[in-house]
Amino acid sequence: MTDLRLEREYPISAKKLFDLVTMPEHLSQWFGTEAVLIQKIEMDLTKTGPWICHMIGRDSGDRFKLSGQVTHVDAPKSVGFTWAWHDEQDQRGDESHVVFTVSGTPTGARLEVKHLDLSNREAAERHLAGWASTLAGLERLAK
Repeated sequence: MTDLRLEREYPISAKKLFDLVTMPEHLSQWFGTEAVLIQKIEMDLTKTGPWICHMIGRDSGDRFKLSGQVTHVDAPKSVGFTWAWHDEQDQRGDESHVVFTVSGTPTGARLEVKHLDLSNREAAERHLAGWASTLAGLERLAK
């Protein structure tokens, strides 16, 4: 298993950042890479329970689906959820775990993203690129 970790700082309060990364109305505005359009997202990271996201490739038209369970919420500090891509037959693949941790800084707030238990180094590299692109959307929203 392989883990990855990213950190980003934002010029907003830790509470505002936690709201942006957990509340459904905000998630729909930034979640997903720049290469996809969100077709449907049922994701509420303010409470435990299931979540699901359907995406379409902007250029390719390929369809993607991922789902999981919100495993913990410790507002306004951290939230964790499982993560698995679905295949063409709608079967869930390998499950991994994501944890968002928010903390205050002297100039705003920091988000740490840990993506744990990825199946191999190649999967970790793909997810690292995906998270970098996804967090660019959060950066635009957090200005």
